[in-house]
Amino acid sequence: MNAAARAKREAVRMEAAAMFAAGAHPLEVARRFEVSDKTGYQWHRTWKTGGAEALASKGPSGPDSLLDAAQRQALEQALEAGPAAAGLGEDQRWTLVRVRALIDAMFGITYSLKGVALVLHAMDWTVQVPDAKASDRDEEAITAWRKETWPAVKGRRAGWARGSASWTSPRTR
Repeated sequence: MNAAARAKREAVRMEAAAMFAAGAHPLEVARRFEVSDKTGYQWHRTWKTGGAEALASKGPSGPDSLLDAAQRQALEQALEAGPAAAGLGEDQRWTLVRVRALIDAMFGITYSLKGVALVLHAMDWTVQVPDAKASDRDEEAITAWRKETWPAVKGRRAGWARGSASWTSPRTR
């Protein structure tokens, strides 16, 4: 969840705290903000023990990032310069493996591929799909393969009688 979403949720909880202070019942608060009854009671308990401050956001969940803000900025600059500038060949596509290698080379920090994806997502980088097809794509060869080779590879259907794999189906008895 990004900072804007956390702030929006915190604003809802602060409004709920104001309603509790005015004497609202937890179920009334739950209905007002379209949350579960359990959440309404939980917010009320939290508000009673710690006040509105207890309902404040505690920041992003999960462990802290291994990269600090300055490192993320340096990483973003390196990503914008492209893989060739990072010495990763002339292919101008970033992959998770390449970004992981870049992070390791720049900062000595090793991430899993999922970790790299999360870092990129936090930096508002998204997966990109090429707009165009490969320049050496042979449409005639693809069509021929689909018509001739694929049916032979796929084979014929085992049987033409309709049926079901379910043991409860009356058709299989």
